[in-house]
Amino acid sequence: MLWTIIGILLLVWIIGFLFEIAGGIIHILLVIALVVFIAKMIRS
Repeated sequence: MLWTIIGILLLVWIIGFLFEIAGGIIHILLVIALVVFIAKMIRS
């Protein structure tokens, strides 16, 4: 489940760079996903 969310966020982030849509929101979501991923890796 977590990998799916990270993959979707990365895809949307790349599309955002290509078409310059939703600027800061995508970056914030990507940072949140990265923090959640790191927290889950540390707890495992």
